[in-house]
Amino acid sequence: MKSSVIAFCLLLLVSTAFADYQQPPASDQGPTRKLGRGLSNLAFGVTELPQSFVEVNYKEGNAAMFGYGLTRGLGRMFARMGYGIYEMALFPFPTHDGKYTPPYKSNIPWINSGFGEYPPELGFETRYSYTRSYPTDL
Repeated sequence: MKSSVIAFCLLLLVSTAFADYQQPPASDQGPTRKLGRGLSNLAFGVTELPQSFVEVNYKEGNAAMFGYGLTRGLGRMFARMGYGIYEMALFPFPTHDGKYTPPYKSNIPWINSGFGEYPPELGFETRYSYTRSYPTDL
């Protein structure tokens, strides 16, 4: 009896050694991040307008900036604000593919790209790479 108790305790001790102690990949995307993303999208979605002006001006010139840049910026601004309201209202629930990830397409390298997880930053730079990109072919 005593040896079986010792063997059981050793088995328990050894079984914990093989436990997964790492964070799962989706643990960064939770309800609090979804709520914060929704607040940011609603409050700072307006930054899509000047950001679109700059991107279109760089890629297509001044003439396209006022027509296409304005249209693109307004569309992205209202879309981001709508996503913000959506994510704030449904933050406790994993609505996108059973996860808390953003419901919109992520950034791709073309001018009609998707959205970053957070709105673009204007003004002072931070250390985060998701906010600003620089042209590399100057």
